[in-house]
Amino acid sequence: MYRVITCNTNGIRAAARKSFFTWLAEQNADVVCIQEIKAKEVQLTDSVFYPEGYHCYYNEADRPGYSGTAIYCRRQPDKVITRLDWDIVDSEGRYLQVDFSGLSVVSLYVPSGSASPIAQGRKDGFMEPFYDHMAALRRKRREFIICADWNTCHQNIDLKNWRSNRKNSGFMPHEREWLDRIYNDLKWVDIFREITDEPDLYTWWSNRGQAWANNVGWRLDYMLATPGLSGKGLRQSIYRDERFSDHAPLTIDFDLSLDAPTV
Repeated sequence: MYRVITCNTNGIRAAARKSFFTWLAEQNADVVCIQEIKAKEVQLTDSVFYPEGYHCYYNEADRPGYSGTAIYCRRQPDKVITRLDWDIVDSEGRYLQVDFSGLSVVSLYVPSGSASPIAQGRKDGFMEPFYDHMAALRRKRREFIICADWNTCHQNIDLKNWRSNRKNSGFMPHEREWLDRIYNDLKWVDIFREITDEPDLYTWWSNRGQAWANNVGWRLDYMLATPGLSGKGLRQSIYRDERFSDHAPLTIDFDLSLDAPTV
């Protein structure tokens, strides 16, 4: 079994204060992908940010307190990729990839478009080039798991109030069609939906009103995998017993193993 966890912490230091790392230490994950660390690595001086038994990698944004990704992995990767030679990705720390023998895992933070039309324009400008990148990954002779806050819901089942959000960022027709193309044309697989078609399973809730309490959420955090991993998802869980950020951690256990040395 190979356990992968993904979580947008909306500030890794804030999540640490809310006991995220206490919870994580009990999960026995093989790889942990984190989005929106919102910190420079020089600020992460406490040992809690380097969990025992893991190789820890951070990709920070140039702008302080913004964006950024991280990956913790038990096995030392053969290669770590932090740059795609693309400003919105590289300057904002949105992409971090670790390569093992035959498998790569990516932590990705897709831009949000909810703040303003300008923000939506930045997101739209990201989507097509990243589609091309995912097409390029499919041509490589290895399997991939992309753990991401996609900031987009794919189908009605993926958010509570889908009718009233059809014109809002994250559920607009062109955003959903982008995911359609990733699934249908490039053959990437939504591992979570292979495991379950149960409704009312979300990973993000607004901090406004009673969204968390009433489970008025969105499924924004996905693990997409190459077709060779289709059917390899054994079980999924979304952890809601504690609240570390406006997102909940998603865990998926895969039926696979790696022949690489651990820490």
